Amino acid sequence: MARIFVLTLWLIIAVTMRHIAEAKEWSLLQAPTEIQQRLIRDPLSISLASTDYGHIIHQNPTAIFAPISVTDISNLIQFSNSLPIPFGIAARGQAHSVHGQSMARDGVVVNMTALREGRGVVVVADGGALGRPYADVGGEEIWIDVLHAALKRGLTPLSWTDYLYLSVGGTLSNAGISGQTFLFGPQISNVHELHVITGKGERVTCSTDNNKELFYAVLGGLGQFGIITRARIALGPAPTRVKWLRLLYNNFTEFSGDQEHLIAINGRNETIGANYVEGFLLLNKPPLDLSFYPEADKPRITSLVTQYGIIYIIELVKYYDNTTQHHVHEDVALLVQGLKFVPTFMFEKDVSYEEFLNRVHFDELALRSQGLWEVPHPWLNLFVPRSRISDVDEGVFKAIMLKQNINPGIVIVYPVNRSKWDDNMSAVTPNEDIFYVVSILRATNFDKLEAFEAQNQQILQFCEDNGIGMKQYLPQNKTHEEWMLHFGPKWTLFKQRKQEFDPRNILSPGQGIFN
Repeated sequence: MARIFVLTLWLIIAVTMRHIAEAKEWSLLQAPTEIQQRLIRDPLSISLASTDYGHIIHQNPTAIFAPISVTDISNLIQFSNSLPIPFGIAARGQAHSVHGQSMARDGVVVNMTALREGRGVVVVADGGALGRPYADVGGEEIWIDVLHAALKRGLTPLSWTDYLYLSVGGTLSNAGISGQTFLFGPQISNVHELHVITGKGERVTCSTDNNKELFYAVLGGLGQFGIITRARIALGPAPTRVKWLRLLYNNFTEFSGDQEHLIAINGRNETIGANYVEGFLLLNKPPLDLSFYPEADKPRITSLVTQYGIIYIIELVKYYDNTTQHHVHEDVALLVQGLKFVPTFMFEKDVSYEEFLNRVHFDELALRSQGLWEVPHPWLNLFVPRSRISDVDEGVFKAIMLKQNINPGIVIVYPVNRSKWDDNMSAVTPNEDIFYVVSILRATNFDKLEAFEAQNQQILQFCEDNGIGMKQYLPQNKTHEEWMLHFGPKWTLFKQRKQEFDPRNILSPGQGIFN
């Protein structure tokens, strides 16, 4: 009897798997003509859509979808919903995810860059009914184009990412953070309105006043609730130039203390406050990136790094224009007054506003010319509570990264104010008034990838073992239990929103949250 039971069970499994395979194949073969016309299935396109900027995860979709209109996307989602077994759908902008988040194994990847309805970036300088300037931007647009359109009207978005060749829909699905976040909050805190296609295929306009539950869900929602097709972005007056400073520290407590001092100044006096605050680590591991600094100062900076093992750098920016240039030097002097950086180790550049915002693109061009862009990127991005950032310095920066024979890459460390985040949104942060962004950004060859990923896991294990209470930003695939832990008190609401807006778990399967 037992043998008969086992054989019967295997037969049921085999038949079920065959039906699933047939259903997936049937789904695309039987798609309506208007969908078939947009499907791309050639091997090269499939291969390109099977990876992302990380080059770590590889998952082949069944097809790529090239929509011309938002109606095309809506039709695709509705078609998937109509099937006994729906296929997963992933919106792909610039595919700058690093762990397969923009992929759809055996599903359909929507190439958002094909979406062109002739509207581009529309800047409303007088603010219309809002009474303050804004830009209406397609979700497929990239931030550098938003910047260019706004600058033509003397305006600028308020909050940025460090790299501007990312899609608007992509960053708003995560948070969008940079050195302005302490002042204006993440990019998701600077959105007035969204046009969204939900997991049901419904086209919805949402804001804090209209369909607000969807609005809050989508912002920072990792693509789980809808595809952003248009966003209304807050704008403000644009400066023309910046004073760009780097201050070197040999003591982490003084470094973090001065960072927190700088982000607090704006709360007391915005006129004299900084416009941008970030931080870096220079670890005593070659090659040191000293490209920012004057050639004559590089030997003494190298000597300082060698002496202390780790040097901490505050990156500080003050904006100015024609009306404020006569006192910008005094403003900078007031900003750095009393800061505890190593004497004589303050360095300054004066560049245009656009040149500063687009600074990472110049690094990209250099890396591409060396063949170092399309390689694995085992990144790790953490939000660390202020109360535990010193423990991360001791336990991660010094005890793990400094001691191991692995290139640390770029290590970014800076504080932000939690009050600038809207907790109604899906994005998750530590529950402290100030928390730190810790981004460990590396590139490596495939033969060394395993060592980098092992170090990342060691860092995460340290945080877990020591109760650091951190949250991952751009979180990597987790088990169901780990996702519940990641969202914490937000998990129940997150799950309820999923059931309401994407009940069949169609959208963003690459995140691995509900699939």
